[in-house]
Amino acid sequence: MGFFGKLFGSDEKQPARTLNHPSQLNVGDMISLDDSFALPPQLRGQQLRVEAVNTYEFERQHSPEWVLKGKLGDTLFMGLDEDDEVWLSFSIKLPRADVEALFDMDAFAEIFDEPGKAQLAPLPITSATADFEQWLGQQYYQTGFAQFGYFHRKDYRNGKPSQYMENDPGEPFESYELLDSQEAHAIEIEVYEGGDTDVMLTLYRPLSDIREYWPGE
Repeated sequence: MGFFGKLFGSDEKQPARTLNHPSQLNVGDMISLDDSFALPPQLRGQQLRVEAVNTYEFERQHSPEWVLKGKLGDTLFMGLDEDDEVWLSFSIKLPRADVEALFDMDAFAEIFDEPGKAQLAPLPITSATADFEQWLGQQYYQTGFAQFGYFHRKDYRNGKPSQYMENDPGEPFESYELLDSQEAHAIEIEVYEGGDTDVMLTLYRPLSDIREYWPGE
């Protein structure tokens, strides 16, 4: 058996994966982040494991979302924002109670009014909301209104999502987005069928904030 194994190459070890860019991350891989005080506590110096890779699909593009978890137990979401440069986008999802603690809800409701030109400033930080301080911009301006898309709990980096019902076309939603004047912070909102709504605070950071990569097994 050993002879035939060597003859046909079955004993040869596959080369170890090397990672040097977030776009290469798969489930089970890990990253460590910079310990700079420019990062919020949920990110600063953390080692994070990829728990899942999802896909957001819009009319002309689809992009991956990495679901990350670390020792603090927080679930974090990472994407890549590609414009003139590539930036990391880190997001946290807010329960309704935190949305109400961070924003005036009458002003927040204007995000869903046409023509989609809302402006929003966070409420003053308190001891109860201190953990969110570095996730927040000072003043937000609406940049996206009711953009239709699909959310897929699958990784489509090597393929294209299907539009056919029998092939699981994903969960339809409407997207709303606000950016601060520095384009360093965002509020992203997804409204799904039945009215389920996800509200996320997003922070844009340079790729160099990922200091190390570790491939999973």
